[in-house]
Amino acid sequence: MTRPMSVTSHAVFRRLFNEIGTVDQVGIEERVAKYTTRSIKKAAKVQGLKLAASMVDLTTLEGKDTPGKVASLCQKALAPHDGLDCPQVAAVCVYPSMVKHARRALGEDTAVRIASVATAFPSGQAPLRTRLAEVKAAVADGADEIDMVINRGAFLAGEFQEMQDEIAAVGQACGDATLKVILEVSELETYDNIRAASFLAMRVIRPNDFIKTSTGKTSFNATLGNNQVMIEAIRDFYLETGTPIAMKPAGGIRTAKQALQFLIAVKETLGDAWLNNTRYRFGASSLLNDLLRQLEKEKTGAYQAPYYFSEAAESY
Repeated sequence: MTRPMSVTSHAVFRRLFNEIGTVDQVGIEERVAKYTTRSIKKAAKVQGLKLAASMVDLTTLEGKDTPGKVASLCQKALAPHDGLDCPQVAAVCVYPSMVKHARRALGEDTAVRIASVATAFPSGQAPLRTRLAEVKAAVADGADEIDMVINRGAFLAGEFQEMQDEIAAVGQACGDATLKVILEVSELETYDNIRAASFLAMRVIRPNDFIKTSTGKTSFNATLGNNQVMIEAIRDFYLETGTPIAMKPAGGIRTAKQALQFLIAVKETLGDAWLNNTRYRFGASSLLNDLLRQLEKEKTGAYQAPYYFSEAAESY
């Protein structure tokens, strides 16, 4: 349950906005609209499609997940499509109970990482000790990365220290595992709030940890607009501190055309240093098959039917 905003919390938000700046919503929307007009052709398009594929976190987050389904997901991650020159994906993302099965399927000698959602994903509504125990268990079972959800209630009530303390505690529980901090942008409501939550998270995570748009479990997920707000926050934080923070838009990115637009945004805002899967990811399983379909078209000149490519998992 979201805590009501008091006069004190309004003052806290005003102080933070005065410190980090607010967002020009019209300016953001005009800028991202230009990304959709760009045309990428031939060799540059193939390069972009392969780069996007290498950034995908293949995901299955369903109550009916089984070890067999996770093993199939891992096989897709290792070899997206036979006979097509496509790189392996960045990671597979599963619930904590499935981490050990993913580790068994992938083995130890692989560049494909295992990510696990934790901290009572997607609500985050569990006692902190329970959330931390879940993180530690996932890491012990072989998770290389942890995707956590922030305490949105604390943030919206202006209790920023509580939110940051929880993020820091999860980061400590991760040990050497990479942390991805999910803001759940649909529940933050405004671009100003998304920028503010980004800064608060970045101040307590480590270099090359991630901030992430969404759980993929709400009706409103990653868009070019909220992605732009977050990568501009990353840029401003980097210019201020010299600390590089990574980014992951998640949910709603289903086509190769969308993925290329997001990569254009990254290149023009953050530069080439972020155009790799240690600094940028896509939380989207259904995206991979469209990337493969476009790569096949560039190779053969013809589109293949969707069933030509094996399914990865759910449409997250």
